Amino acid sequence: MIAIAALFAAQQVVVVLCSSSSVSISSDRISELPGQPPGVRFQQFSGYVSVDEKKDKGGLFYYFVEAQIDPTSKPLVLWLNGARDNLVFLQNWFLKFPQYKDRSLYITGESYAGHYIPQLAELMLQFNKKVKMFNLKGIALGNPVLEFATDFNSRAEFFWSHGLISDTTYKVFTSACNYSRYVSEYYRGSVSPICSRVMSLVTTETSKFVDKYDVTLDVCISSVLSQSKILNPQQVTETVDVCVEDKTVNYLNRRDVQKALHARLVGVDRWLVCSNILDYELLDVEIPTINIVGRIIEAGIPVLVYSGDQDSVIPLTGSRKLVHRLARELRLRTSTPYRVWFAGMQVGGWTQVYGNMLSFATIRGASHEAPFSQPERSFVLFKAFLEGRPLPQQF
Repeated sequence: MIAIAALFAAQQVVVVLCSSSSVSISSDRISELPGQPPGVRFQQFSGYVSVDEKKDKGGLFYYFVEAQIDPTSKPLVLWLNGARDNLVFLQNWFLKFPQYKDRSLYITGESYAGHYIPQLAELMLQFNKKVKMFNLKGIALGNPVLEFATDFNSRAEFFWSHGLISDTTYKVFTSACNYSRYVSEYYRGSVSPICSRVMSLVTTETSKFVDKYDVTLDVCISSVLSQSKILNPQQVTETVDVCVEDKTVNYLNRRDVQKALHARLVGVDRWLVCSNILDYELLDVEIPTINIVGRIIEAGIPVLVYSGDQDSVIPLTGSRKLVHRLARELRLRTSTPYRVWFAGMQVGGWTQVYGNMLSFATIRGASHEAPFSQPERSFVLFKAFLEGRPLPQQF
């Protein structure tokens, strides 16, 4: 948590994690987190923001990190992962922190955020026509679900191009039953025999020992084996702690950490990365949001779509195709041709910009959750986005 906070502390960020308790917190300031290193100079807050006090629907948990340097001059970033009732949350959050109401606001998030962030941004723009409340300046979407078939069916090519499936399996995965068809059948509880056979083949070849969210990273062997009840785990590599997610979950389940964060467990005994308390309306994922992104751009709000290039869940190839198609539909000319960008002394990824309003970028070596796996490169991208600058073209 401290590492995440340090990453965000250059710009002030509100992170909305999940829905939970309606307990009222008198003071949301975090005095100190267990294990916090000395010298932390940024302020942290966490607690709950009610979304419907009259109906007692509970609240959304938030974690707010103020900028370390000159926080009064910095924009506000709302980072959404797994939240609902986002417009109400933001209105009520401003009641807690009124000093941030008129700040430049950026919204960003990853994965399914490609579904609800564009909808939230459009609601804000509609709300502003009645009462000017949100100073929205841009949105950024990481490995986002924007168009069901394009995003999901790009998985087959990604698997094949990275050597995870054979030529024969690639052929049936793109003809007999593609991934969007399988997911659609699965969500409706009626998987056809052909799709069942194809997915069994794909699953066998890709292996449970490959992380589909980061196909080049070693897996946490102890975690994978505990799920399959196999003994004798191997040693993980020393250079990358691939079990960091497990350690993070254990940290956040410590009583002293939850107390410091003013967090309460309601209806569960243990905090999990993905809680079954919050369920998506699964079939909603089939509703495209790329058209909403287009309307946001036409309203004058810049949009960045970025992809961790090692993610097979929502691969970069699908996102890049959708962004290019949208640029063509909006008649946006390329202002920055496809090129590399740098983070430090290494290539950070590739980027292309259309009309200074729509940008696409990859983050080299990053997973489905790019800041988790490539924090330095993600920060360079994040900072350039907020400052409206091109990504670095050289060392």
